[in-house]
Amino acid sequence: MAERVRVGVLLSGRGTNMVALSEYKRREPRAYDLVLAASNVPEARGLVAARRLAVPIWAQSHKGMDRAAFDRLIDGELRRHRVEVVALAGYMRLLSPAFIHAWEGRILNIHPSLLPAHKGLDTHRRAIEAGDLVAGCSVHLVTEALDDGPVLGRAEVRIRPRDTPETLAARVLEEEHKLYPATLDHFCARIRRPPIVETANGGA
Repeated sequence: MAERVRVGVLLSGRGTNMVALSEYKRREPRAYDLVLAASNVPEARGLVAARRLAVPIWAQSHKGMDRAAFDRLIDGELRRHRVEVVALAGYMRLLSPAFIHAWEGRILNIHPSLLPAHKGLDTHRRAIEAGDLVAGCSVHLVTEALDDGPVLGRAEVRIRPRDTPETLAARVLEEEHKLYPATLDHFCARIRRPPIVETANGGA
């Protein structure tokens, strides 16, 4: 079996998607390992969960720091842990262009809408007010444009007549916890797949 891809998770809050990523790979062999949970919020509950799951943690407040300088700290920590793919899991801070460029094609994010609809914040209220019949979540590659990278996977959730942003958010989060691990696993398996070597007669 190919060596598993080393994944670093960036989080700012409860870290429920980080926990979902960890539990998914514990159930059976997967294509990735979580080797770091890093946060810009030292008191984030997700770090407590990571410690419980034996995932190494790093945290430092970004307050008072230039965005690029702070991202250089994170970049250094990711490289110290030999991270190959970055998974954003409720990381509530925009990444600097330099960081995105350095990790181009290797940063995944889970967003609580069916992209390209409802980019940005407050997605559930906006979906309800728009009269959408379905909401959901998307996993996408991160680019410099907000929530605009290639979509790798989506999961739909029907909007019910009496839904509030809170009730809809709870059901979407359940789907996030299924979609993100499966999509990350597929992504990591694909980048670890050995290249096909062509022979002289065109066979593999």
